[in-house]
Amino acid sequence: MKLLVGLGNPGSAYEGTRHNVGFEVLEILCRRAGSPSRRARFQGEVAQASVRGCPVLLLWPLTWMNLSGSSVLAARDFYKIDDSDILVICDDFNLHCDTLRLRPGGSAGGQNGLADVIARLGTTTIPRLRLGIGPVPPGWKPADFVLGRFAKDERDRVGVMIGRAADAAEEWAALGIQAAMNRYN
Repeated sequence: MKLLVGLGNPGSAYEGTRHNVGFEVLEILCRRAGSPSRRARFQGEVAQASVRGCPVLLLWPLTWMNLSGSSVLAARDFYKIDDSDILVICDDFNLHCDTLRLRPGGSAGGQNGLADVIARLGTTTIPRLRLGIGPVPPGWKPADFVLGRFAKDERDRVGVMIGRAADAAEEWAALGIQAAMNRYN
């Protein structure tokens, strides 16, 4: 089984914010899989699904972005999933809006939710799919920027990016990180 984790913040106040694009990708994947029922587990919501014939667990941590690692750790340990079979999907304000970046591992790059996942799991070799939401405008604090909503002129491009990110996550689940990187980076 593969574990696909979308990072975001819980609650309606955060829906549609830049920080919640990971949740939005999971919503698309869930719909594509026939909208399997969700249940509360691992300090989040989970749904078991099939992506291109591969069994996956979709995980929305509800711990707040910066504490996402405890939810991921609990799911990983319960299902005994290898770190290389976890894909963390998150925003990245260092990438230009509508850019995707898949990597097999590395640093958190300033993404606090990803940093907590890395710290809790004790490894940097966790595949990740970053969705560009930047750059942060001059004079803005990054925390205020990521909690804001996309401008109207950005929303169409962001919608396309989120759909492409769902495609990339499916490719990763079915064919692995290298195939997904070759096609979507």
